[in-house]
Amino acid sequence: MRTVLKRHLPALGAIAGAALSIAPALAQTAAPAAPAAPPPINSGDTAWMLTSTALVLMMTVPGVALFYGGMVRKKNVLATLMQAFTITCLITLVWTVIGYSLAFTVGNPYIGDLSRFMLNGIAAQFSKGSDAGFVLGSVTNTIPESVFMTFQMTFAIITPALIAGAFAERMKFSAMCIFMVLWSIVVYSPIAHWVWSPSGWLAGIGTLDFAGGTVVHINAGIAGLVCALVLGKRRGLGHDDMSPYNLTYAVIGASLLWVGWFGFNAGSAAAANGRAGMAMAVTQIATAAAAIGWMLAEWITKGKPTVLGIISGAVAGLVAITPASGFVLPGGSLVIGFAAGVICFFSATALKHALGYDDSLDAFGVHGVGGIVGALLTGVFAYAPLTATDSSPGTGGSFAQLVIQAKAVCVTLIWSGVISFIILKVLDLTIGLRVTQEQELEGLDTTLHGERIN
Repeated sequence: MRTVLKRHLPALGAIAGAALSIAPALAQTAAPAAPAAPPPINSGDTAWMLTSTALVLMMTVPGVALFYGGMVRKKNVLATLMQAFTITCLITLVWTVIGYSLAFTVGNPYIGDLSRFMLNGIAAQFSKGSDAGFVLGSVTNTIPESVFMTFQMTFAIITPALIAGAFAERMKFSAMCIFMVLWSIVVYSPIAHWVWSPSGWLAGIGTLDFAGGTVVHINAGIAGLVCALVLGKRRGLGHDDMSPYNLTYAVIGASLLWVGWFGFNAGSAAAANGRAGMAMAVTQIATAAAAIGWMLAEWITKGKPTVLGIISGAVAGLVAITPASGFVLPGGSLVIGFAAGVICFFSATALKHALGYDDSLDAFGVHGVGGIVGALLTGVFAYAPLTATDSSPGTGGSFAQLVIQAKAVCVTLIWSGVISFIILKVLDLTIGLRVTQEQELEGLDTTLHGERIN
């Protein structure tokens, strides 16, 4: 036995040495990958995101409030302003309690989990030191999660506020409040998760939506169209004077939207970097191109360019460039903007009249149609280096990408449209959706809120 051991000792020693040498590698292979460490907070990124958050909030109050308030009749101005202000307050609470958690936690491909219910765990950065950022799925962020959460809250606020333009001057205030709360939870948060969460299924198939073409504009636009169809036309449409009360308000509102949109689009880079700079540039270019496109189309077909027309065109351009803003170059943005201006003009005039629906302030004609134009053309004009990530070389414009964009558009239209219809019908059967004929004729300012503009 001793002889055998002596004979094989060198071989046994070699085997033992080899085992010891590969043991660390085996242990490293077997061990699960450690979660990504939160990156340090970047003060420049954080400062830009704080600014962007304020800019996007300004888009709803006072931006949308004045834009819509200036376009309704005098007897409904305060009620329209009240809708925007109330939606801002309601959705802030919804987002705090459950909306953010459903939209941006990992969960599964279709919905987030409840790990951020009541913003639980959002203060974890302070236990790691005040200079710690946060990790969202596989994405690291160099800003505090509280800033990211609030930035996304402003998107959740403006989306239902846009819907209100479709049913202006005829929905009960109580029904509006309940509809917006339910819609935010069961329509907005799931779609935001599908598109923007790293685990979302639309993100997984390669959907490009930088700042909300599907999540915000198509989502709000189709919901607004469903509201207009379910509620029916305003009384007196085609007979009474429906002209805007104060276009000055509308111009101020549109101007605030234009300025605020730089936070909307460039802020969606979540950093102060080159992508944010390009997003800002293409936003400006597309907006101007769309305003001119709408103006020229109106001038040629109607004989005169109008103030309402050019500001509507500008908003259409802002909408259309939103999904593309982080992915396209200036040339593509010019085409996207001009196309949106012309197409949205005909959608808000000829198409609406041909189909006979009463989308009061063209929520679908501008946001729905503009969002579709922008989402599809993103698949045409995407520039691969701008879509690239650490794990992907990027995707340029192609037929394959156009198909992916079309899938995301169709899914958004179906989910938002169907669920919006269900919510509206349930509310109509329970508390009722529409004000009485007397209330509508007298005006919602007085009958719903006991106030009026003198």
